Amino acid sequence: MTDKLTTASVLAFERKLDPSDAVFHAGHWEDRAQSHAWLPVSIQPKSVRGTISNRLKAKDQDPAKLDAAIENPNLQTVDVAALPPQADTLKVQFTLRVLGGAGTPSACNSAAYQAKLLATVQGYVQQHGFAELARRYAANLANGRFLWRNRVGAESVEVTIEQMQGGKAVHSWSFDALALNTRAIGAINSESNDLAKLGQTIATGLGGAEHVLLRVTAFVRQGAGQEVFPSQELILDKGNAGKSKTLYHVNDVAAIHSQKIGNAIRTIDTWYEGADELGPIAVEPYGSVTTQGKAYRQPKQKLDFYTLLDNWLLKDQVPPVEQQHFVMAVLIRGGVFGDAS
Repeated sequence: MTDKLTTASVLAFERKLDPSDAVFHAGHWEDRAQSHAWLPVSIQPKSVRGTISNRLKAKDQDPAKLDAAIENPNLQTVDVAALPPQADTLKVQFTLRVLGGAGTPSACNSAAYQAKLLATVQGYVQQHGFAELARRYAANLANGRFLWRNRVGAESVEVTIEQMQGGKAVHSWSFDALALNTRAIGAINSESNDLAKLGQTIATGLGGAEHVLLRVTAFVRQGAGQEVFPSQELILDKGNAGKSKTLYHVNDVAAIHSQKIGNAIRTIDTWYEGADELGPIAVEPYGSVTTQGKAYRQPKQKLDFYTLLDNWLLKDQVPPVEQQHFVMAVLIRGGVFGDAS
């Protein structure tokens, strides 16, 4: 009689989409083909005199108290990043490694569980491949979702993606990002266009058939001197910070965190309840959206990653195809998923 299969207490996966930080440069829209024409975007501190505008408690709504509070202005120092007065275009560039071995744990202390996991993943790959997931990742690269707030209100956004080998670009694709709908990433299925070819390249990398390194460059025409938006640093010890807002930089060049780039690329989950109204969300075990303070994959709905994975591996209850895609996307995302006692 065989022992009942249980989840490994140590179970971890490395991420298979590995982006770098995205650095900011400034220049002219007409100079997109000239690499020497782009200057780094620096971060400058700015001290401002704000007003009291927060919601007041009932005891502070007395006119005399409010007048006294307004006499003490809200002084603060913040970091800002902006294009120079003579530059109208932001250039955002990062690299993305696509690694094979999706679904193979980097750490697992149960040989039986690992064998079942690998067999299950192999069955998924043989039946579906990585085409659906790769197509969605490609769509988020092409539509410029990784630009976040920098994409909003831009006049033009051009995204160029190059496959690099030996330091040289062997394939190149170019997209008009604003022409692509960020909510309709699951509806792009043309087999002949550049987006399909980019998706096939990513799928090849996830399958481990070849080494795939992509260099992603976005040109965002915003207007001369306009403010741009790198990542904001989380300062845990605010007492010693001296600033209300601290922006991220790499060697004094404004940048977006690699984690934020990765979050944008994996915003492909349209398989949860309510997706028709809300659109795609980032792949997370519980469908967490921190900006809304809500998890869209509750365990009681049996649509969270852990319930789906356990049913698939331990109970041989094969999830619907859409939820199989979700489970594989979480494994590609990586993380620590062991069942600790």
